[in-house]
Amino acid sequence: MNSVLPFPDIGEIAFSLGPVDVRWYGLSYAVGLLLAWIYVRQLITNEQLWGGAAPIAQDDVDDFLLWATLAVVLGGRLGYVLFYQPSFYFQNPAEIFNLQKGGMAFHGAAISVTLVAYIFARRRALPLLSLTDVVTAAVPIGLFFGRCANFINGELWGRVTDVPWAMIFPGSDGQPRHPSQLYEAALEGLVLFIILRLATHQWHKLKKPGTVTGIFLLGYGLARSFVEYFYRQPDLTHPISVNTPLTPGLAYSIPMVLLGIYLIYKPSRSKH
Repeated sequence: MNSVLPFPDIGEIAFSLGPVDVRWYGLSYAVGLLLAWIYVRQLITNEQLWGGAAPIAQDDVDDFLLWATLAVVLGGRLGYVLFYQPSFYFQNPAEIFNLQKGGMAFHGAAISVTLVAYIFARRRALPLLSLTDVVTAAVPIGLFFGRCANFINGELWGRVTDVPWAMIFPGSDGQPRHPSQLYEAALEGLVLFIILRLATHQWHKLKKPGTVTGIFLLGYGLARSFVEYFYRQPDLTHPISVNTPLTPGLAYSIPMVLLGIYLIYKPSRSKH
């Protein structure tokens, strides 16, 4: 077995403000949402990307930030409870509110934000797909910071391996494993952001509502499935893993991939 890299035991707490401990996981959400909000504001003020004025105003983006924040936190938590650990939380309902131990699911957050976007767009008379286009263009920013926080926390580690950059994570079985959190940070965060940046700025896909959303759904689904299938340690006790050859992350990503393909190749597109 090759030598392994030492795990950088940074600790879960980023800093403290008096009696309040600010954890890396919460900080990653705050920074990700803030940078995503700034980026979305830049997208809607660039008229060249839209072929004219964007169909969404800055006030709409500012107001939607609060909606999206609540949707990410509540949807992500409920998604984790229902999709990954339902039996545990049904037996220990008080633990549902114990966010300090972590436990957020991207697929739950995605469903929640989509529902909130639909309601918000209807109330403001905004084009739903244009709203989801600018939102999904910025989502990889949050994904990057979230996966980095997963790595700092030493959670969601990868499969056993003998690659030179393998690490032994705290709380694992002591075997060298893939730092799959960093793989996901690179693919779901950096690579997907670059692809979406090309879609908005080079391929001018904001002029065809739904296309950027479709590219995000397809790209995330493929990136998550690739890492989950080859590198990330699956939860073999989950009913999906027990009864099918799929992992939970793979199973939940399949609908995203199919919907992404549909939105990309959807024949009827009208401007805004």
